Amino acid sequence: MCLEQGVAVLARATVKIIAIAIQKGGAGKTTTALNLAAGLRDAGRKCLLIDLDPQASLSHSLGATDEPEPNIYHLLKQEAFGKPAAPQDAIQQRCGLDLIPACLELAGAELELVSVWGREHILSQILARLPRPYDFVIIDCPPSIGMLTVNALVASEFLLMPVLAEFLSLKGAQSFLHHLDTIRRLNSRLKLLGFVLTRYDGRKTMTGEVKARLEQECGGASVFEANIRNSIALAKAQQSGVDIFSFDKHSNGAKDYSSLTREFLTKVGEA
Repeated sequence: MCLEQGVAVLARATVKIIAIAIQKGGAGKTTTALNLAAGLRDAGRKCLLIDLDPQASLSHSLGATDEPEPNIYHLLKQEAFGKPAAPQDAIQQRCGLDLIPACLELAGAELELVSVWGREHILSQILARLPRPYDFVIIDCPPSIGMLTVNALVASEFLLMPVLAEFLSLKGAQSFLHHLDTIRRLNSRLKLLGFVLTRYDGRKTMTGEVKARLEQECGGASVFEANIRNSIALAKAQQSGVDIFSFDKHSNGAKDYSSLTREFLTKVGEA
């Protein structure tokens, strides 16, 4: 399949593709990708998670710790060098979710793809061959604007940005947004769905200040009403290799991600 055909097939598909990204580590991208997908699963939607971060935190959070092959790195490399990749070969089932895992070798993909023609569209071409109907594909991106993140944004319809309720994370969001106009030249469909405040503590003045500045300074994009509070259960769930709903459905983390899921479905027109 040529590049133009692959993008056309993807555009006709009903699947909604969401990139979860921000230019700041530790903002809650992986936690949000995992538990939003689990919330959608529990709402009866079929989800595919893609771990596009060389740290492979999402893969580890779902128990895929054994450097599985093939994984997203192998798919990207195969596609980039002329052999159409079959995404179904890399899909694992974890906690009722489908996952294409990552590996440490993915760190080298930035350099390996730099000379490839059409390199920004490689992931789009792979996703055009998804073997079964999904309602959502959720991509956990690296904490930087490199070729991997660009591929995710070019393939996606929506961008969702987790932001720690503190000013350094706010700066990361502002920096990331500076690149969006450039990305939209490659993908005019891309919409900023909004910001999700993580490690939220309503008792802190800074929390309200960060929320206000996000609304004022970041392109008018909305901040989700659902906030993700500090929750030890979220960390323990990931340590156990499961999502928060499977770990403790009565925890604050489960309540917060349940609220986020409902609001997310409304924002993407699926409520």
